Amino acid sequence: MASFSSAISNRAHFLSPKPLPHEPKHKKICSSSQSRNLYLPPHRSSIARLDSIARLERKVASKTKIFASVTDTSVETSPELVKLSKAGVWSVHKFGGTCVGNSERIKNVANIVLTDDSESKLVVVSAMSKVTDMMYDLINKAQSRDESYLSALEAVLEKHRLTALDLLDGDDLGTFLSRLHHDINNLKAMLRAIYIAGHATESFSDFVVGHGELWQRLEKWYSKNPFNTIVATGFIASTPQNIPTTLKRDGSDFSAAIMGALFRARQVTIWTDVDGVYSADPRKVSEAVILRTLSYQEAWEMSYFGANVLHPRSIIPVMKYDIPIIIRNIFNLSAPGTKICRPAVTDDVIDEDGQSMESYVKGFATIDNLALVNVEGFLVLTPWSLARTGMAGVPGTASAIFGAVKDVGANVIMISQASSEHSVCFAVPEKEVNAVAEALQSRFRQALDAGRLSQAQVQQKAVVLDVFLVTLNTVAVIPNCSILATVGQKMASTPGVSATLFNALAKANINVRAIAQGCSEYNITVVVKREDCIRALRAVHSRFYLSRTTIAMGIVGPGLIGATLLDQLRDQAATLKEEFNIDLRVMGITGTRTMLLSDSFQYTNVIVPHVLPLSPHFTGALTYPDRELQKQKGEVADMDKFVRHVQGNHFIPNTVLVDCTADTTIAGYYHEWLRKGIHVVTPNKKANSGPLDQYLKLRALQRQSYTHYFYEATVGAGLPIISTLRGLLETGDKILRIEGIFRLWREAKQAGYTEPDPRDDLSGTDVCRKVIILARESGLKLELSDIPVESLVPEPLNACASSEEFMEKLPEFDYDLANKRQVAEDEGDVLRYVGVVDVVNQKGEVKLRRYKKDHPFAQLSGSDNIIAFTTTRYKDQPLIVRGPGAGAQVTAGGVFSDILRLASYLGAPS
Repeated sequence: MASFSSAISNRAHFLSPKPLPHEPKHKKICSSSQSRNLYLPPHRSSIARLDSIARLERKVASKTKIFASVTDTSVETSPELVKLSKAGVWSVHKFGGTCVGNSERIKNVANIVLTDDSESKLVVVSAMSKVTDMMYDLINKAQSRDESYLSALEAVLEKHRLTALDLLDGDDLGTFLSRLHHDINNLKAMLRAIYIAGHATESFSDFVVGHGELWQRLEKWYSKNPFNTIVATGFIASTPQNIPTTLKRDGSDFSAAIMGALFRARQVTIWTDVDGVYSADPRKVSEAVILRTLSYQEAWEMSYFGANVLHPRSIIPVMKYDIPIIIRNIFNLSAPGTKICRPAVTDDVIDEDGQSMESYVKGFATIDNLALVNVEGFLVLTPWSLARTGMAGVPGTASAIFGAVKDVGANVIMISQASSEHSVCFAVPEKEVNAVAEALQSRFRQALDAGRLSQAQVQQKAVVLDVFLVTLNTVAVIPNCSILATVGQKMASTPGVSATLFNALAKANINVRAIAQGCSEYNITVVVKREDCIRALRAVHSRFYLSRTTIAMGIVGPGLIGATLLDQLRDQAATLKEEFNIDLRVMGITGTRTMLLSDSFQYTNVIVPHVLPLSPHFTGALTYPDRELQKQKGEVADMDKFVRHVQGNHFIPNTVLVDCTADTTIAGYYHEWLRKGIHVVTPNKKANSGPLDQYLKLRALQRQSYTHYFYEATVGAGLPIISTLRGLLETGDKILRIEGIFRLWREAKQAGYTEPDPRDDLSGTDVCRKVIILARESGLKLELSDIPVESLVPEPLNACASSEEFMEKLPEFDYDLANKRQVAEDEGDVLRYVGVVDVVNQKGEVKLRRYKKDHPFAQLSGSDNIIAFTTTRYKDQPLIVRGPGAGAQVTAGGVFSDILRLASYLGAPS
């Protein structure tokens, strides 16, 4: 296929130096004929007949003239003799198939053209929507000897006939329909020949397909009316030998770009059905933004990697003359679109609030259905070296590899080679990888097998061939891959872009299989698993484009603590966004029997608590003031579905599950969640105080992965006990002893602060779990059973069937405890139920102990908890942490604090 540039240089048809009497002083553009004027390169364009333009131009005749000229005889002259209008007076508009898909849209095109105030305008139109596909379908049916091509051709005729009836009338309509039927008869004859032969040559195919554009032309008689708005076809062309051809897919964009270059246009506008070029595929990243500007190089890179921008070839003609291309939406004229141009020095991205944003990364694109081919393990034999491993310093290795790939016609999309030259890997379309692998094996199988030849034979054969010879150990094919490309012209001058990119991928738990980056640094390309591609795309887009840390949340257990947390999230959401750049989005809430997913409410980008009027009273299922809402929106709880939804049904790369239960089963999911890259925040003590081997496995996974596990509220609710302990250890202090009073049970019970079952408090089970957690944080490997516990539950009440029965009978046994308390007070002491971690002796205990009235533990009141850390630094006077350590508000606050700590770890400002 010949390009327009070759047509211009080899057989250009330009204007006669002497205009005809009816012509304006500026030159006209002529076309030769393809059986009847099918060959329409930009410099001799045919003119589309849109009668609606003619009607509209009559209303503004004093301001605008539409010049149209079609002749059957081309005028040969040299390019340098042609003098077009001065640069900058022409504007070029290209309208795609959807823009001229029906008569109403064609009228809309006319309005847009006539409202352009440029001195001169050139309009490039594609075939009507779906017509090119219909034409290709005709060819496929005919060469398959499927007689339905006849009815399909009738459908093509009817589509254009109906449009003409709506747009034209009188002689105009009659003339057009006559030519239309003539063309249809010619096509029918051509298709009949293809049907008989059972094969269509490229020339035949181009002849048929090109008619989609041909039927957009003005008739020859319209050239007698000299106007300065030209409407020309795109897509169709001819070879230097004047053989009809097409520019294939995206050919009309290419036509418009070349016409813009020929006329030195002030800009080329590509009208389409999207608002512009997005920072990522909006079908994969819902918060992708429209890019106001792109450099030519950025657009080139993004289009190469599959972004819906332009074909790279469309950029070449305009780039030479610094002509900007504007991508605009014909269905949304208020959108400014995307400008592709040579960037200014201070070119910045401006967000919707008018704020300047970093612009060193402009966009992201992906290519799916790829396979990675890794060629490694060579034995290289040369005339000067009998045998050595590796490819370093051996010329021609890459040539041999990619020569084999070329032989099978495969398209190499990305190449990566280690500096050691021991291996080369490259990506090809998955449908081509088997042929590539076979070609490589075949190519290198012909080389000498050193294991079966003597050194003399090896040397002799190598000398004869005078080339290096390679015995291939392995050609590894890695299927199911995708490419993620990060594009930005300013990446080259901005340190840390690669670090930010790979950090975002690591935090999203994405494994990178191969990397490629050119020295220009316009593009950083990574290969990932196909199933990870969308998550990787969302992760990097979020890191570079969202001006806030965005975290998807799933709340497990909307009971007292869970509902309170939701209220706190709702109340603080706006402030977190505005002041701290943190965007927390609750994507789902689940109880034991019922769950709510954000899709149920058709709110994908809002905090769910705004639409969930949860009751603070939880009885195992979600409850609402409005029971009808539960019936309509709730569904049966399914933990697997819940997790998949929270993690996967949206663009947000960071996911956290917040377990507000005290359930052992839910705690058992933590390891799986962390392994999937989901962060975990919880006040649930069951995981960290459970079996030691499971705890160690959980913590090991946490340290090895890039996921976070926060559990501050497991010990002191909202008190900074875990963080204080870690701070001491991380700064090199040594823990000697930890003592704590974690709750006064009766006052706490009356205020609703205790565990769901009060026997957990009085039996010492809850305190024991906290002791175990602190002991393990201090480095002790203790089981729950290693901690001796003094229970405060009277022996007769151990058999109570329910917590209600227990609380009802408990006052009957107050006497024993009251007596112990009185004895202690008489001796100047107080009784306190404490948990102790003795790190020096590697043990712990829970017991009722006596303290002097001047001891800090004696000053405790209400629901306060108090923890004393005795360390090598704080040996004479322990470090004290004291405050409310129970209750829904402070516990939920502690969980909330952990969520915000997670946000800071993920990049939010501290």
